[in-house]
Amino acid sequence: MPYEPRIRAWLRRWQVSPEDSDELLQDAYCRIALLESVDHIDRPVAYFFSIVRNLLARRHRRQRIVSLELIAEVDAFQDSPALGLEDQMSDRLIYEKIIALIDALPNRCREIVRLRKLEDWPQKRIAAHLQISEKTVEAQIRIGLRAIREAWDKRDAETWSRSDDRHQAGAKVR
Repeated sequence: MPYEPRIRAWLRRWQVSPEDSDELLQDAYCRIALLESVDHIDRPVAYFFSIVRNLLARRHRRQRIVSLELIAEVDAFQDSPALGLEDQMSDRLIYEKIIALIDALPNRCREIVRLRKLEDWPQKRIAAHLQISEKTVEAQIRIGLRAIREAWDKRDAETWSRSDDRHQAGAKVR
């Protein structure tokens, strides 16, 4: 699958081991293979990604790991006494980075994403509050989450690139 590296990178960001990534991807492939028809799938990459995301969320719930949902499902952050201090700090940093990415969105999109993902308002309530259609709310959420995901991926790629550059520079010095 051409987008598998992107999904693997996303899983790495969430500190999923390579072995667990392999297992999640295999489970996702199996779920697709078991479908009687794929005619209902409009966006195969998004469909596959949502399967992987849901499998990961299920795994976390089973393991009773308290963490942020995936980047595309930004939820309200709450510190958990069950997590160690390092985990809490890591989650807090991730949360702050996500908030910064949300703040960088255009005004209308930012407001809708904040209401839906941080305040947990239903789409219908947002639409009534802003006097817009539910379809517009849905579209703005999709646009906002895509922009956040792309900015996050770009930031990760730049981080990996700088890390590789430092590693290569260190190797040349020796």
